[in-house]
Amino acid sequence: MALTQISSNKCCEGFQKVFEHDSTELKCRMRFGIYLPPKAESGRCPVMYWLSGLTCTEQNFISKAGSQQTAAEHGIIIVVPDTSPRGCNIEGEDESWDFGTGAGFYINATEDPWKTNYRMYSYITEELPRLINANFPVDSERMSISGHSMGGHGALIIALKNPGKYKTVSAFAPICNPMQCPWGQKAFTGYLGPDKSKWEEYDATVLVKSYSGPQLDILIDQGRDDQFLAAGQLLPDNFISASTERKIPLVFRLQQGYDHSYYFVFSFMNDHIKHHAKYLNA
Repeated sequence: MALTQISSNKCCEGFQKVFEHDSTELKCRMRFGIYLPPKAESGRCPVMYWLSGLTCTEQNFISKAGSQQTAAEHGIIIVVPDTSPRGCNIEGEDESWDFGTGAGFYINATEDPWKTNYRMYSYITEELPRLINANFPVDSERMSISGHSMGGHGALIIALKNPGKYKTVSAFAPICNPMQCPWGQKAFTGYLGPDKSKWEEYDATVLVKSYSGPQLDILIDQGRDDQFLAAGQLLPDNFISASTERKIPLVFRLQQGYDHSYYFVFSFMNDHIKHHAKYLNA
């Protein structure tokens, strides 16, 4: 697959780049950001995939999260895909901020008219890694995943559904139990239809109850003053209970005074990269 470079900026002695390509999975043009640390000039590096939240593109993380310096220090490549297909000309795709464009939810849709393009799960787990591995100095055996909000949901379900593929996982304010919250119920109804057994395939709280792969150490940061926590959209307590029941290692940190924004993500980003580095560079 041919890549078109959109931008390249030197950053922390490495390079922050953005590329565009034709996606066979999503049947549209897609962009992703990639940070190449200085070590990538001389050898293969581990890779962390970052999944962003509702309404975001690759730009939110690469310009606001402050990840590059710590990634450079630890020699980690960071790949940041978009959050949904774009410009598919599907009726209704731009009507809501929490469904359609910018809201792919990292699942494979099964319902018309979404099922042809809205296949973000397969894009993130299959097509994008193949593309990255073929074009950049990535050590494909050392891979991890992280994300924020809807992307935190994506990171958790992808790690749980692919035991052993990702060395570790972390999340900021993830949607932990989408079957039980308004955001998830809206998205799952639209993309997956009324059969709730399909919903269970993409709900971290359900998936962690049956996880039986290699040990997966999970780090979650949650702002105590997050407006969406108060609104019942995130439901971390449900995931904590399920993880505890299954004895899945989980560090959950409730951060006093922080909200849902990238100011929150920026504040603890270094901790998360160091968490990933511990396993990626082991």
